[in-house]
Amino acid sequence: MDQLLIGRFIATERKRKAYTQKQLAEKLGISDKTDSKWERGNGFPDVSLLLPLCKELEITVNELLSGERVSEEDYRKKAEENMVNLVKEAQESKKKMILSAMVVLLTLLAAIPLFVLSGYLAMESWMRVCLNILGLCIILIGVLIACVLDREAGAYECPECKNRFIPTMKEYLMGPHTIMRRKLVCPNCGAHKYCKKVLTR
Repeated sequence: MDQLLIGRFIATERKRKAYTQKQLAEKLGISDKTDSKWERGNGFPDVSLLLPLCKELEITVNELLSGERVSEEDYRKKAEENMVNLVKEAQESKKKMILSAMVVLLTLLAAIPLFVLSGYLAMESWMRVCLNILGLCIILIGVLIACVLDREAGAYECPECKNRFIPTMKEYLMGPHTIMRRKLVCPNCGAHKYCKKVLTR
């Protein structure tokens, strides 16, 4: 999905209806910051807001996802393209998450033998220190690569406003987390809560 194209389309249709961002936001029960973010292409409406947004703008979900008005004859083709794009985005996110887990596993498989060797084999102290430092470096690099992959896979959904966003690397690393949730500050509503990992943005 081209979020910039969709954002421009939302802005165009809002203006066509002679709504301000604040008026449209009030009708949808969201903040005008959220609407502004969509129109700049920095976010995408939550699934629960797609139908109300389309109803207010008098467009179809298919047109929203396409970022343009769709004629009757092109409607089915565009719907199929949009479905394929959503499935493709979810699959790419899954692949990144699996790759992230594999990187962690391979990192541990590479680093643990170094620690074992340094603990059990007779060797000079400087060699033992070098093996331990090498093992730690491998772990740090592996975890960093895994974090980058996981952060870029999908997005996080705020439980308060349902806004989907990608946290900064610092927020990602510092946020306490479970397997599928991470405590983050929503850039839209400011809530500091456990946000659910989702596969599509």
